[in-house]
Amino acid sequence: MTSIEFVTLEVADPAAADRFYSTAFGPCGQIRLRASEAPATGFRGFTLSLVVSQPANVNALIDAAVDAGATTLKPAAKSLWGYGGVIQAPDGTIWQVASSSKKDTGPAGRQFDEFVLLLGVASVAESKRFYVDRGLTVARSFGGKYVEFATGPGPVKLALYKRRALAKVAGVSPDGSGSHRLTIGGDAGVFTDPDGFTWATASETASL
Repeated sequence: MTSIEFVTLEVADPAAADRFYSTAFGPCGQIRLRASEAPATGFRGFTLSLVVSQPANVNALIDAAVDAGATTLKPAAKSLWGYGGVIQAPDGTIWQVASSSKKDTGPAGRQFDEFVLLLGVASVAESKRFYVDRGLTVARSFGGKYVEFATGPGPVKLALYKRRALAKVAGVSPDGSGSHRLTIGGDAGVFTDPDGFTWATASETASL
């Protein structure tokens, strides 16, 4: 089964980005950083999500990120599905922090249970076929709106949304151009998907 070990974020200042993520989220082996000045404007077509056990943890992570320099795109609030909010890191990466629970069950902490990469794509059906052809297994699918893949023992989960829908969830305009500033490191091989997202082997990505 395909496994995703981490994602590499391409940032203008890796040292500053490392300070931000260490302060906001603590140790996070799912993230690598690489210096890049590749042009990118507007929505980069993806978000990263931290799924946590309770609202207090959502607040703890978002508050720490904002204190470290993040911008609030959507304040944490209750919804039909749970509790969550959206922030944007100083390097431009958009993060969702969410819990399916609406009630706290213990002290607040910054632990998260799942790390999810959500790709905004032009056609969920086309991208689903592309990834299935490369060995990924569908775990959940809701028509042409959303697909979640089973990514084995790897610490990063992968899901697909329509680009416009993902931008709406993130609270930003879907418009954007240039580099995604993202490389996905796993064992699916080396390729670029229909929406321009680049995959590399985990060993190659680690050496960037």
